[in-house]
Amino acid sequence: MPDKNREDWDPRSDFVLSNQFSAYDKMRLRCPVAFSDYLGWSLFRYDDVVQALDDHRAFSSVVSSHLSVPSGMDPPQHTAYRRLVERHFEHGKVEAFEPRCRAISADLVSALERGEEIELVAQLARRFAIRIQCAFLGWSDSLHEPLLSWVRKNHEATLARDTGAMAAIALEFDGYISELLEARRQAGSAAPDDVTTSLLQEQVNDRRLSHEEIVSILRNWTVGELGTITACIGILAHHLAQNQELQQKLRENLSLLPAAIDEILRLQAPLISNRRVTTRTVEIGGRKIAAGERITLMWASANRDEAIFGDPDEVRLDRDPEQNLLYGRGIHVCPGAQLARLELRVLMEELLTQTRQIALAPTQQPVFATYPAGGFAALPLLVT
Repeated sequence: MPDKNREDWDPRSDFVLSNQFSAYDKMRLRCPVAFSDYLGWSLFRYDDVVQALDDHRAFSSVVSSHLSVPSGMDPPQHTAYRRLVERHFEHGKVEAFEPRCRAISADLVSALERGEEIELVAQLARRFAIRIQCAFLGWSDSLHEPLLSWVRKNHEATLARDTGAMAAIALEFDGYISELLEARRQAGSAAPDDVTTSLLQEQVNDRRLSHEEIVSILRNWTVGELGTITACIGILAHHLAQNQELQQKLRENLSLLPAAIDEILRLQAPLISNRRVTTRTVEIGGRKIAAGERITLMWASANRDEAIFGDPDEVRLDRDPEQNLLYGRGIHVCPGAQLARLELRVLMEELLTQTRQIALAPTQQPVFATYPAGGFAALPLLVT
Protein backbone atom coordinates (compact mmCIF):
# COMPACT_ATOMS: atom_id res chain seq x y z
CA MET A 1 0.00 0.00 0.00
CA PRO A 2 1.21 3.54 -0.67
CA ASP A 3 1.79 6.08 2.02
CA LYS A 4 -1.53 7.91 1.91
CA ASN A 5 0.19 11.11 2.99
CA ARG A 6 2.62 11.04 0.08
CA GLU A 7 1.09 11.08 -3.39
CA ASP A 8 2.95 10.09 -6.55
CA TRP A 9 1.31 12.95 -8.45
CA ASP A 10 -1.46 15.56 -8.28
CA PRO A 11 -3.97 15.18 -11.17
CA ARG A 12 -5.45 18.61 -10.33
CA SER A 13 -2.21 20.58 -10.35
CA ASP A 14 -1.85 23.54 -12.70
CA PHE A 15 0.97 21.68 -14.45
CA VAL A 16 -1.30 18.74 -15.30
CA LEU A 17 -4.41 20.72 -16.18
CA SER A 18 -2.53 23.18 -18.39
CA ASN A 19 -1.49 20.38 -20.76
CA GLN A 20 -2.93 17.01 -19.83
CA PHE A 21 -1.27 15.04 -22.61
CA SER A 22 2.23 16.35 -21.95
CA ALA A 23 1.78 15.60 -18.24
CA TYR A 24 0.55 12.06 -18.92
CA ASP A 25 3.46 11.45 -21.29
CA LYS A 26 5.85 12.39 -18.48
CA MET A 27 4.03 10.23 -15.93
CA ARG A 28 4.13 7.24 -18.27
CA LEU A 29 7.93 7.40 -18.21
CA ARG A 30 8.46 8.59 -14.63
CA CYS A 31 5.81 6.71 -12.62
CA PRO A 32 3.56 4.57 -14.85
CA VAL A 33 1.46 3.23 -11.94
CA ALA A 34 0.86 6.26 -9.74
CA PHE A 35 -1.20 6.92 -6.60
CA SER A 36 -3.20 10.04 -5.79
CA ASP A 37 -5.99 10.72 -3.32
CA TYR A 38 -8.11 12.13 -6.15
CA LEU A 39 -7.97 9.20 -8.62
CA GLY A 40 -6.63 6.30 -6.57
CA TRP A 41 -4.20 4.28 -8.70
CA SER A 42 -3.70 5.65 -12.22
CA LEU A 43 -2.39 3.38 -14.98
CA PHE A 44 -0.49 5.22 -17.73
CA ARG A 45 1.10 2.46 -19.82
CA TYR A 46 -0.70 0.66 -22.61
CA ASP A 47 0.13 -2.85 -21.37
CA ASP A 48 -1.03 -2.08 -17.83
CA VAL A 49 -4.32 -0.61 -19.06
CA VAL A 50 -4.86 -3.65 -21.29
CA GLN A 51 -4.17 -5.96 -18.33
CA ALA A 52 -6.93 -4.26 -16.36
CA LEU A 53 -9.34 -4.27 -19.32
CA ASP A 54 -8.81 -7.95 -20.06
CA ASP A 55 -9.05 -9.16 -16.45
CA HIS A 56 -12.58 -8.12 -15.49
CA ARG A 57 -12.54 -10.55 -12.57
CA ALA A 58 -9.73 -8.71 -10.79
CA PHE A 59 -10.66 -5.25 -12.08
CA SER A 60 -14.38 -4.75 -11.56
CA SER A 61 -16.52 -2.19 -13.40
CA VAL A 62 -18.91 -1.89 -10.44
CA VAL A 63 -17.41 1.39 -9.24
CA SER A 64 -20.52 3.18 -7.98
CA SER A 65 -23.61 2.47 -5.90
CA HIS A 66 -25.70 4.08 -8.67
CA LEU A 67 -27.17 1.78 -11.34
CA SER A 68 -25.21 1.94 -14.61
CA VAL A 69 -26.47 -0.43 -17.33
CA PRO A 70 -24.40 -2.19 -18.61
CA SER A 71 -21.09 -0.30 -18.25
CA GLY A 72 -21.13 -0.47 -14.46
CA MET A 73 -21.72 -4.22 -14.32
CA ASP A 74 -19.60 -7.37 -14.35
CA PRO A 75 -20.44 -10.83 -15.73
CA PRO A 76 -22.69 -12.69 -15.39
CA GLN A 77 -25.05 -9.74 -14.76
CA HIS A 78 -23.39 -7.70 -17.52
CA THR A 79 -23.82 -10.37 -20.21
CA ALA A 80 -27.59 -10.26 -20.72
CA TYR A 81 -27.78 -6.45 -20.63
CA ARG A 82 -24.86 -6.11 -23.03
CA ARG A 83 -26.54 -8.48 -25.51
CA LEU A 84 -29.70 -6.36 -25.32
CA VAL A 85 -27.83 -3.12 -25.93
CA GLU A 86 -25.84 -4.53 -28.86
CA ARG A 87 -29.05 -5.29 -30.79
CA HIS A 88 -29.67 -1.56 -31.16
CA PHE A 89 -26.29 -1.03 -32.82
CA GLU A 90 -26.42 -3.85 -35.37
CA HIS A 91 -24.72 -3.14 -38.69
CA GLY A 92 -27.94 -2.79 -40.69
CA LYS A 93 -29.48 -0.34 -38.22
CA VAL A 94 -26.38 1.82 -38.20
CA GLU A 95 -26.09 1.86 -42.00
CA ALA A 96 -29.77 2.78 -42.32
CA PHE A 97 -29.11 5.87 -40.19
CA GLU A 98 -26.53 7.34 -42.60
CA PRO A 99 -28.96 9.37 -44.77
CA ARG A 100 -30.40 11.09 -41.68
CA CYS A 101 -26.90 11.70 -40.37
CA ARG A 102 -25.90 13.14 -43.74
CA ALA A 103 -28.84 15.55 -43.80
CA ILE A 104 -28.13 16.83 -40.28
CA SER A 105 -24.41 17.23 -41.03
CA ALA A 106 -25.00 19.07 -44.29
CA ASP A 107 -27.50 21.43 -42.67
CA LEU A 108 -25.22 22.38 -39.78
CA VAL A 109 -22.09 22.83 -41.91
CA SER A 110 -23.94 24.96 -44.47
CA ALA A 111 -25.06 27.28 -41.65
CA LEU A 112 -21.49 28.10 -40.56
CA GLU A 113 -20.38 31.61 -41.50
CA ARG A 114 -17.66 31.73 -44.13
CA GLY A 115 -14.75 34.14 -43.85
CA GLU A 116 -15.62 35.01 -40.24
CA GLU A 117 -14.28 33.62 -36.99
CA ILE A 118 -16.61 30.99 -35.56
CA GLU A 119 -16.63 29.16 -32.23
CA LEU A 120 -16.77 25.58 -33.45
CA VAL A 121 -17.71 23.88 -30.18
CA ALA A 122 -20.88 25.95 -29.69
CA GLN A 123 -21.80 26.45 -33.35
CA LEU A 124 -21.20 22.95 -34.67
CA ALA A 125 -19.90 20.29 -32.27
CA ARG A 126 -22.53 20.52 -29.52
CA ARG A 127 -25.37 21.12 -31.95
CA PHE A 128 -24.37 18.11 -34.03
CA ALA A 129 -24.10 15.87 -30.95
CA ILE A 130 -27.56 16.94 -29.73
CA ARG A 131 -29.31 16.64 -33.07
CA ILE A 132 -27.72 13.34 -34.05
CA GLN A 133 -28.47 11.69 -30.73
CA CYS A 134 -32.08 12.87 -30.70
CA ALA A 135 -32.51 11.60 -34.26
CA PHE A 136 -31.08 8.17 -33.48
CA LEU A 137 -33.20 7.72 -30.34
CA GLY A 138 -36.36 9.13 -31.93
CA TRP A 139 -36.59 12.19 -29.68
CA SER A 140 -38.44 15.32 -30.72
CA ASP A 141 -36.66 18.35 -32.16
CA SER A 142 -38.25 20.32 -29.31
CA LEU A 143 -35.63 18.77 -27.00
CA HIS A 144 -32.67 20.32 -28.87
CA GLU A 145 -32.63 23.63 -27.02
CA PRO A 146 -33.38 22.22 -23.52
CA LEU A 147 -30.61 19.65 -23.99
CA LEU A 148 -28.18 22.31 -25.25
CA SER A 149 -28.96 24.33 -22.12
CA TRP A 150 -28.47 21.20 -20.02
CA VAL A 151 -25.08 20.53 -21.67
CA ARG A 152 -23.94 24.09 -20.94
CA LYS A 153 -24.98 23.82 -17.28
CA ASN A 154 -23.31 20.44 -16.94
CA HIS A 155 -20.14 21.80 -18.52
CA GLU A 156 -20.06 24.79 -16.16
CA ALA A 157 -20.69 22.63 -13.07
CA THR A 158 -17.97 20.19 -14.12
CA LEU A 159 -15.44 22.98 -14.65
CA ALA A 160 -16.35 24.46 -11.25
CA ARG A 161 -16.26 20.97 -9.66
CA ASP A 162 -19.58 21.85 -8.04
CA THR A 163 -20.77 18.42 -6.93
CA GLY A 164 -24.11 19.74 -5.68
CA ALA A 165 -24.89 21.36 -9.00
CA MET A 166 -23.74 18.24 -10.87
CA ALA A 167 -26.13 16.07 -8.85
CA ALA A 168 -29.04 18.43 -9.54
CA ILE A 169 -28.18 18.54 -13.24
CA ALA A 170 -28.11 14.73 -13.38
CA LEU A 171 -31.61 14.63 -11.87
CA GLU A 172 -32.78 17.17 -14.44
CA PHE A 173 -31.57 14.93 -17.26
CA ASP A 174 -33.28 11.86 -15.76
CA GLY A 175 -36.45 13.92 -15.68
CA TYR A 176 -36.30 14.46 -19.45
CA ILE A 177 -35.96 10.72 -20.00
CA SER A 178 -38.80 9.88 -17.61
CA GLU A 179 -41.12 12.28 -19.46
CA LEU A 180 -40.24 10.66 -22.80
CA LEU A 181 -40.91 7.18 -21.46
CA GLU A 182 -44.18 8.15 -19.79
CA ALA A 183 -45.46 9.75 -23.01
CA ARG A 184 -44.74 6.51 -24.89
CA ARG A 185 -46.44 4.39 -22.22
CA GLN A 186 -49.52 6.60 -22.41
CA ALA A 187 -49.55 6.39 -26.22
CA GLY A 188 -49.58 2.60 -26.18
CA SER A 189 -49.73 1.15 -29.69
CA ALA A 190 -49.64 4.70 -31.12
CA ALA A 191 -46.17 5.34 -29.65
CA PRO A 192 -43.50 6.14 -32.26
CA ASP A 193 -41.55 3.17 -33.62
CA ASP A 194 -38.09 4.15 -32.42
CA VAL A 195 -35.23 3.00 -30.19
CA THR A 196 -36.71 4.57 -27.05
CA THR A 197 -40.08 2.88 -27.50
CA SER A 198 -38.42 -0.46 -28.20
CA LEU A 199 -36.67 -0.38 -24.83
CA LEU A 200 -40.09 -0.44 -23.15
CA GLN A 201 -40.66 -3.85 -24.76
CA GLU A 202 -37.21 -5.31 -24.05
CA GLN A 203 -36.79 -8.20 -21.66
CA VAL A 204 -33.83 -9.36 -19.62
CA ASN A 205 -33.82 -12.60 -17.60
CA ASP A 206 -37.44 -13.27 -18.65
CA ARG A 207 -38.81 -9.96 -17.39
CA ARG A 208 -39.37 -6.48 -18.76
CA LEU A 209 -36.73 -3.88 -18.12
CA SER A 210 -37.55 -1.71 -15.11
CA HIS A 211 -38.02 2.04 -15.47
CA GLU A 212 -34.73 2.61 -13.64
CA GLU A 213 -32.88 0.26 -16.00
CA ILE A 214 -34.23 2.00 -19.11
CA VAL A 215 -33.34 5.43 -17.70
CA SER A 216 -29.83 4.18 -16.96
CA ILE A 217 -29.36 2.80 -20.50
CA LEU A 218 -30.57 6.00 -22.13
CA ARG A 219 -28.54 8.16 -19.74
CA ASN A 220 -25.36 6.24 -20.53
CA TRP A 221 -25.98 6.44 -24.29
CA THR A 222 -26.89 10.10 -24.32
CA VAL A 223 -24.52 11.67 -21.80
CA GLY A 224 -21.64 9.68 -23.28
CA GLU A 225 -22.63 10.63 -26.82
CA LEU A 226 -23.07 14.33 -26.12
CA GLY A 227 -19.73 14.67 -24.38
CA THR A 228 -17.52 12.42 -26.48
CA ILE A 229 -18.91 13.32 -29.93
CA THR A 230 -18.61 17.02 -29.08
CA ALA A 231 -15.03 16.49 -27.96
CA CYS A 232 -14.20 14.40 -31.05
CA ILE A 233 -15.39 17.08 -33.46
CA GLY A 234 -13.33 19.77 -31.75
CA ILE A 235 -10.21 17.59 -31.69
CA LEU A 236 -10.55 16.67 -35.38
CA ALA A 237 -11.22 20.20 -36.59
CA HIS A 238 -8.37 21.64 -34.52
CA HIS A 239 -5.89 19.04 -35.76
CA LEU A 240 -6.77 19.68 -39.41
CA ALA A 241 -6.58 23.44 -38.87
CA GLN A 242 -3.07 22.97 -37.46
CA ASN A 243 -2.02 20.51 -40.17
CA GLN A 244 -2.92 21.98 -43.54
CA GLU A 245 -1.02 19.32 -45.51
CA LEU A 246 -3.05 16.50 -43.95
CA GLN A 247 -6.24 18.54 -44.40
CA GLN A 248 -5.54 18.88 -48.12
CA LYS A 249 -4.68 15.19 -48.40
CA LEU A 250 -8.06 14.27 -46.91
CA ARG A 251 -9.91 16.75 -49.12
CA GLU A 252 -8.38 15.03 -52.14
CA ASN A 253 -9.11 11.51 -50.89
CA LEU A 254 -12.05 11.21 -48.51
CA SER A 255 -11.58 7.44 -48.32
CA LEU A 256 -8.68 8.11 -45.94
CA LEU A 257 -10.99 9.75 -43.39
CA PRO A 258 -11.89 6.66 -41.28
CA ALA A 259 -8.23 5.84 -40.58
CA ALA A 260 -7.35 9.52 -40.09
CA ILE A 261 -10.18 10.08 -37.61
CA ASP A 262 -9.19 7.12 -35.44
CA GLU A 263 -5.53 8.14 -35.57
CA ILE A 264 -6.12 11.80 -34.68
CA LEU A 265 -8.34 10.76 -31.77
CA ARG A 266 -5.58 8.41 -30.61
CA LEU A 267 -3.24 11.40 -30.32
CA GLN A 268 -5.67 13.48 -28.25
CA ALA A 269 -8.28 11.44 -26.43
CA PRO A 270 -11.89 12.65 -26.31
CA LEU A 271 -12.40 10.48 -23.22
CA ILE A 272 -9.53 10.94 -20.77
CA SER A 273 -10.05 8.02 -18.41
CA ASN A 274 -12.27 5.27 -17.09
CA ARG A 275 -12.63 3.62 -13.71
CA ARG A 276 -12.28 0.17 -12.16
CA VAL A 277 -11.96 -1.23 -8.63
CA THR A 278 -9.79 -4.18 -7.60
CA THR A 279 -11.55 -7.28 -6.28
CA ARG A 280 -8.37 -8.92 -5.00
CA THR A 281 -4.71 -8.08 -4.45
CA VAL A 282 -3.03 -7.57 -7.82
CA GLU A 283 0.44 -6.75 -9.05
CA ILE A 284 0.59 -4.39 -12.01
CA GLY A 285 3.47 -2.37 -13.38
CA GLY A 286 5.66 -3.64 -10.56
CA ARG A 287 3.38 -2.34 -7.79
CA LYS A 288 1.17 -4.38 -5.49
CA ILE A 289 -2.36 -3.05 -5.09
CA ALA A 290 -4.78 -4.33 -2.47
CA ALA A 291 -8.39 -5.40 -2.99
CA GLY A 292 -10.95 -2.61 -2.96
CA GLU A 293 -8.64 0.06 -4.41
CA ARG A 294 -9.80 2.58 -7.02
CA ILE A 295 -8.15 2.23 -10.44
CA THR A 296 -8.13 4.94 -13.12
CA LEU A 297 -7.40 3.75 -16.66
CA MET A 298 -5.72 6.64 -18.45
CA TRP A 299 -6.86 6.21 -22.06
CA ALA A 300 -5.24 9.55 -22.89
CA SER A 301 -1.86 8.10 -21.95
CA ALA A 302 -2.16 4.45 -23.04
CA ASN A 303 -2.97 5.44 -26.63
CA ARG A 304 0.22 7.52 -26.75
CA ASP A 305 2.55 4.84 -25.35
CA GLU A 306 5.88 4.89 -27.21
CA ALA A 307 6.33 1.15 -26.64
CA ILE A 308 3.30 0.50 -28.86
CA PHE A 309 3.02 3.50 -31.19
CA GLY A 310 6.56 4.90 -31.45
CA ASP A 311 6.41 8.70 -31.74
CA PRO A 312 3.03 9.35 -30.05
CA ASP A 313 2.46 12.52 -32.11
CA GLU A 314 3.11 10.95 -35.51
CA VAL A 315 -0.04 10.54 -37.60
CA ARG A 316 0.14 7.23 -39.43
CA LEU A 317 -2.84 6.05 -41.45
CA ASP A 318 -1.50 2.48 -41.75
CA ARG A 319 -1.61 1.55 -38.05
CA ASP A 320 -3.23 -1.68 -36.89
CA PRO A 321 -6.71 -0.53 -35.76
CA GLU A 322 -6.83 -3.33 -33.19
CA GLN A 323 -4.14 -1.58 -31.14
CA ASN A 324 -6.14 1.64 -30.79
CA LEU A 325 -8.01 1.80 -27.47
CA LEU A 326 -10.18 4.71 -28.62
CA TYR A 327 -13.38 2.67 -28.16
CA GLY A 328 -12.07 0.50 -25.34
CA ARG A 329 -11.40 -3.22 -25.38
CA GLY A 330 -12.75 -6.47 -24.03
CA ILE A 331 -16.25 -7.05 -22.75
CA HIS A 332 -16.88 -3.33 -22.26
CA VAL A 333 -15.72 -2.19 -25.71
CA CYS A 334 -18.08 0.58 -26.84
CA PRO A 335 -21.19 -1.02 -28.41
CA GLY A 336 -21.85 2.17 -30.39
CA ALA A 337 -18.38 2.35 -31.96
CA GLN A 338 -19.67 1.72 -35.49
CA LEU A 339 -22.33 4.42 -35.09
CA ALA A 340 -19.81 6.93 -33.72
CA ARG A 341 -17.43 6.23 -36.60
CA LEU A 342 -20.22 6.75 -39.12
CA GLU A 343 -21.33 10.02 -37.50
CA LEU A 344 -17.80 11.45 -37.39
CA ARG A 345 -16.96 10.34 -40.92
CA VAL A 346 -20.12 11.84 -42.41
CA LEU A 347 -19.74 15.15 -40.57
CA MET A 348 -16.07 15.48 -41.55
CA GLU A 349 -16.94 14.65 -45.18
CA GLU A 350 -19.46 17.49 -45.19
CA LEU A 351 -17.05 19.87 -43.47
CA LEU A 352 -14.31 19.16 -46.02
CA THR A 353 -16.50 19.13 -49.13
CA GLN A 354 -18.48 22.27 -48.26
CA THR A 355 -15.41 24.39 -47.41
CA ARG A 356 -12.11 25.36 -49.00
CA GLN A 357 -10.08 25.72 -45.81
CA ILE A 358 -10.32 25.26 -42.06
CA ALA A 359 -7.77 27.43 -40.24
CA LEU A 360 -6.97 28.58 -36.72
CA ALA A 361 -8.54 31.92 -35.81
CA PRO A 362 -5.95 34.72 -35.99
CA THR A 363 -7.17 36.69 -32.96
CA GLN A 364 -8.30 34.11 -30.38
CA GLN A 365 -6.76 31.01 -28.83
CA PRO A 366 -8.46 27.65 -28.27
CA VAL A 367 -9.48 26.84 -24.69
CA PHE A 368 -8.77 23.25 -23.73
CA ALA A 369 -11.31 21.32 -21.69
CA THR A 370 -10.10 20.26 -18.25
CA TYR A 371 -10.23 16.90 -16.53
CA PRO A 372 -12.39 14.83 -16.68
CA ALA A 373 -13.37 16.26 -20.07
CA GLY A 374 -11.37 15.98 -23.27
CA GLY A 375 -11.25 18.19 -26.33
CA PHE A 376 -11.96 21.91 -26.16
CA ALA A 377 -14.15 24.18 -24.08
CA ALA A 378 -13.96 26.73 -26.93
CA LEU A 379 -12.40 26.49 -30.40
CA PRO A 380 -12.21 29.66 -32.51
CA LEU A 381 -11.66 28.81 -36.18
CA LEU A 382 -11.76 30.53 -39.54
CA VAL A 383 -13.68 28.63 -42.19
CA THR A 384 -13.69 29.64 -45.84
